[in-house]
Amino acid sequence: MTPHIKALLFDFDGTILDTETTEFRHWQNYYGGHGLELSLPDWQQGIGTAGGFDPWAALPEGVQAERERIGAELHSRMMDELRRQDLRPGVLDVLDQAQTAGLRLALVTSSRLSWVEDWLAHHALLGRFETLCTGDDVRRVKPDPELYALAVRRLGLAPQECLAIEDSLNGATAAVAAGVRAVVVPNEVTASQPFPPVWPRLEGFDGGLVGLLAAAEGHRD
Repeated sequence: MTPHIKALLFDFDGTILDTETTEFRHWQNYYGGHGLELSLPDWQQGIGTAGGFDPWAALPEGVQAERERIGAELHSRMMDELRRQDLRPGVLDVLDQAQTAGLRLALVTSSRLSWVEDWLAHHALLGRFETLCTGDDVRRVKPDPELYALAVRRLGLAPQECLAIEDSLNGATAAVAAGVRAVVVPNEVTASQPFPPVWPRLEGFDGGLVGLLAAAEGHRD
């Protein structure tokens, strides 16, 4: 029997809002415009963490020389699309159900606080989470367990009383290393990552809170 879950620890990028797939598609299109192919396995190295893959490295020298301008244009186009993009299907229902059930909520992300706060405000979620643990708070982001250890400490709970909701290998690795059970809910660009088969996995949030908690019962690490 698994310990009673008292809190859900949500990743943000790719889990609540699928910024990951949107960013990858924009870079993929840019590569294609130069006759290049952007490898998904290469891109996946940088998902959920800082660094890991530099998309500029394979681009021509002429592009490198205008990196600041081109980067700003790519970012602007991506942001325009993200502003029109909704949360991942079912996420809002899970948050509503968790609050109704009396579960505590925390956000645990390698991203900067300013990035997360802007998107939470945009989607009217800013007051939903008891604590926001971001890359600004730690020396080492995911896959290091420091962020999850911080979230558990701020909530005053045991790691076993928390459940992490993650989309990426780096993110779920961080949770498990901190002693927090994790349910993987991948998106389009993380679905092919080599998640250990013992980690519970759902293909979406259609099952709501009940589905997440039932999946957690399969966690044996």
